Amino acid sequence: MNTLLPTSIVGSLPKPSWLSEPGKLWSPWKLRDDELREGKLDAQALAALEQKQAGLDIVSDGEQTRQHFVTTFIEHLSGVDFDRRETVRIRDRYDASVPTVIGEVSREKPVFADDAARLRATTDQPIKWALPGPMTMVDTLYDDHYKSREKLAWEFATALNQEAKDLEAAGVDIIQIDEPAFNVFFDELKDWGVAMLERATDGLSCETAVHICYGYGIKANTDWKATLGAEWRQYEQSFPLLRRSSIDIVSLESHNSRVPVDVIELLRGKKVMLGAIDVASSTIETPEEVAATLRRALPFVDADKLYPSTNCGLAPLDRRVAREKMRTLAAGTELVRRELS
Repeated sequence: MNTLLPTSIVGSLPKPSWLSEPGKLWSPWKLRDDELREGKLDAQALAALEQKQAGLDIVSDGEQTRQHFVTTFIEHLSGVDFDRRETVRIRDRYDASVPTVIGEVSREKPVFADDAARLRATTDQPIKWALPGPMTMVDTLYDDHYKSREKLAWEFATALNQEAKDLEAAGVDIIQIDEPAFNVFFDELKDWGVAMLERATDGLSCETAVHICYGYGIKANTDWKATLGAEWRQYEQSFPLLRRSSIDIVSLESHNSRVPVDVIELLRGKKVMLGAIDVASSTIETPEEVAATLRRALPFVDADKLYPSTNCGLAPLDRRVAREKMRTLAAGTELVRRELS
């Protein structure tokens, strides 16, 4: 990518109120059948347009065709029963009723490739597509078949690899794997987490990214972050491993977080997608605040490897707030571009 400091959102954008109820994750769809399919694609096209109008350099689908960043992909896999529900602890943070793995997991057909092809047709800008990571998928289900988180993760990684190759064929330039579980399960991260990530991205020619965050701005996540102390050093567990991995880009939180900026040095040589927009607050940053976040990072990452972004998805926010935050991300980045030029 030739653009200096290319900007993007991490993943989701708020959905239009005519598609689902605003301000909620797992919000039920308001449309049905053919109307729902058409509405999702209309929302995806609108999300792409809003990103371009905001001045972002890399365009995503805003996850408009997905009810949730994890479960929508799983819904299309065999071996998972969504009617059989069990209560599990999600990332050691909150309880949720989740589907059950009842048999061999496999992907029978592409899930997002058609949507990606439609996004590709709307723009000549680079496009990015996010997929849930194997460990995070495992942590969002009850396993009554494999009885092994590692074995189930391998099957998910295999399905993700098939999906990623179809997305690449559809014209996707960056495939991002979302692994918030990497900030929680450190033993698994070291034993098999990064290996599963590399399995999911094996054989791809497009750029690959992994996004590791502290979660959406929902109460369960903000309560958890309040327990983490004055400095959040969870990234020190994953970054050395990811630096040695085949992944091209590593995405992290920064603005308004307690992540010490010098942890970015652990990724030296990798591209860094830096969160310069707080998704846990409706307060709209100023361009100067965005620029200050980027400047603080530059001693630890080469400018040609820095990708300004949001801390996480923007889905739970008001649509107006999300649009303004995207505009501010672009404007603040432009200030730093001029300084570097």
